[in-house]
Amino acid sequence: MRLEAITWERLTEALTERAMDLKAADAGPWLRIGIDGAPAARPAEPAERLAESLRVRGRSVLTVSTEGFLRPASLRYEYGREDPDTYYDGWFDTGALWREVFGPLERGGTGRVLPDLWDPVTDRATRTPYRSLPEGGVLIVHGPLLLGRWFPFDLTVHLRLSAAALRRRTDESARWTLTAFERYETEVRPADAADVVVRVDDPRHPAWTVEG
Repeated sequence: MRLEAITWERLTEALTERAMDLKAADAGPWLRIGIDGAPAARPAEPAERLAESLRVRGRSVLTVSTEGFLRPASLRYEYGREDPDTYYDGWFDTGALWREVFGPLERGGTGRVLPDLWDPVTDRATRTPYRSLPEGGVLIVHGPLLLGRWFPFDLTVHLRLSAAALRRRTDESARWTLTAFERYETEVRPADAADVVVRVDDPRHPAWTVEG
């Protein structure tokens, strides 16, 4: 893998161009983009940059965070509050993501997407209303552990942290999740699975994959 230094502004523009090219060649009614990264990599930030850039180009865009699709606490903490295997396999309600986010954007779908389902603070359903994404619109899903789950993304971006940077930038209270990310690296190999890899060890100086 060859990496080249890039600014966030240039990276956003490059991803926008890539998304626009995909949409021009895509026969599906909606474009689906995944921004994968551990919480320490702050995947919401590049997702929002990309969303705004696409809106400037005239696209309707909906961003969805996997944090809005956590399972209830009774399921997340079934084996304790700091179980990395449960974090890896059971914290996020992938079934609900398929049903409420990806399913409506399949060919012939309604385009009615639920932006979030569960509030981890109150541990209750959010009751957020559905949003209609018109055909030609773009869905951007961001969060950790997104790859290797067969989600039907048209473009995937992995925000890569070295093991040392991941430990350094992860809050001490969440360092029990590091084992889950080690498993993710071994089982999924996200840097190989993603279409674009962005190294974010120093968030001020990202670098990205270059073909060739």
